[in-house]
Amino acid sequence: MHEIDKAMTMMRSFYNGYCFCYENKPLVYNPTLALYFMKSFQKHCKYPDKILDSNLAMDRGKLRYIARIPDGDKLIVQALNDKEPVTVSELADRFGVEDMLTLTKDNAFMASLLYYFGVLTMGGKTDFGELILRIPNLAIRRLYAEQIQEMMIPEVSVKEQALQAAKALYQTGDMQPLCDFMEQRYFKVFSNRDYRWSNELIVKTVFLTILFNDTFYIMDSETALERSYADLTMIVRPDMRKYQLLDILIEFKYVSLPDARLTGGKAKQTTSDELKVIPVVNEKLSEAEDKLRQYREILVKKYNEAHRLHSYSVVAVGFDRLVWDELK
Repeated sequence: MHEIDKAMTMMRSFYNGYCFCYENKPLVYNPTLALYFMKSFQKHCKYPDKILDSNLAMDRGKLRYIARIPDGDKLIVQALNDKEPVTVSELADRFGVEDMLTLTKDNAFMASLLYYFGVLTMGGKTDFGELILRIPNLAIRRLYAEQIQEMMIPEVSVKEQALQAAKALYQTGDMQPLCDFMEQRYFKVFSNRDYRWSNELIVKTVFLTILFNDTFYIMDSETALERSYADLTMIVRPDMRKYQLLDILIEFKYVSLPDARLTGGKAKQTTSDELKVIPVVNEKLSEAEDKLRQYREILVKKYNEAHRLHSYSVVAVGFDRLVWDELK
């Protein structure tokens, strides 16, 4: 029974979460993925290594289609933002050939299309009666992370650099290669895009798109930890804990260049140690560390593996520099 409970927890994390009605009804599973998981569990007595069935390749194409529509890329990035979710006054319902060719494809149209595609689902209503559309589960969240990475770094060689930087973190606990990659390649792309927010939400998004790995991890942003929320957790899947992979906990903060009294050029010339002692940067590092202590205690109690959990505070100074500390 214990193994069945663990399997159900895995399926709930990756495959449950769909809602297609306005009322608060029980959430439903993706049946294709649930059967894919259970078939592997029945046949091999283990979870599938690839948590995302290749049958969802069509869903990748749907996100790629939206990304090519003007401002569609901004909607895809916003969908990963749990604090400012996608909202619409009402769902569009005209998707005939003529409508697709002639109608203005505004944010509400594209969001509705993602809903009918099954890569967004109902998430309740705002205080003003608007519909909230959210990503249903971790399997679909991966598709968004992959699409954003494809939009930002389509070059194969750069993707390989990103992969090696991510490996350095979850295999050895070294955050610096990932921060170097972000400063030198990823931030330059994001800073040239007209996104609605320029704060820790963007920082969290860029890290999520590089680190997302559901072959080894159950990972999520805004993980609920006793009524508080961690920015990003990467917890090794139960079936992968036989490997020497690290659990990762990250808390992000953002300091604008004016608040740090720096220009972009000056920030690039300043060492990490010098940036850390700037009062506003130091304050943000301390705030992040206070949160990490709280979250770490909860996670260690839950998983009972303190030696495996590595916790980091990361502060972005504009979109030019990153400074970080590991909580010991």
